[in-house]
Amino acid sequence: MTSTYVKWGEARVKLTWNPVAQLPSRECITSVHGFCFKEDRLMLVNLNHRGWDFPGGHIEEGETPEVCMKREAYEEGYVSGSLTLLGYITVDHNENPVWVENGLYPKVGYQVFFRMDIDQFHEFKGQYESGERKLIRPSEVTDYYQDWNGIYQQILEAAVKQR
Repeated sequence: MTSTYVKWGEARVKLTWNPVAQLPSRECITSVHGFCFKEDRLMLVNLNHRGWDFPGGHIEEGETPEVCMKREAYEEGYVSGSLTLLGYITVDHNENPVWVENGLYPKVGYQVFFRMDIDQFHEFKGQYESGERKLIRPSEVTDYYQDWNGIYQQILEAAVKQR
């Protein structure tokens, strides 16, 4: 496991990568994300008001993490495919001086990560929160993603090895 501290706005948050084959409890999962590949290319989506990112988002009522990831990949990148669980990031707010006791997020939550092997590209309509999609070499990700960090790099490397 590797940990790092990041700044999210005014918050100082500890992130720890957990490469595992089993998910934490559903109630503690705050979001689901995925590195989506077509052969050796990584798909990024240009999210409105955020820039280039990998698909992901919050689990909706009644969804499993897998169903959420497939929905987010379709909504943001207009792709579908098969998933492999990579693990999860523990998001720890114990040292965050601006964490809100009754806020949206738990003091310790989890972001689940998958690898998606893209089976189909659907017509890109831009109806949700992204304006475009792009396939890049994984080594180019830092040219696009502004807040790339060592934890994301570890997850990407694990995703590439899953091929």
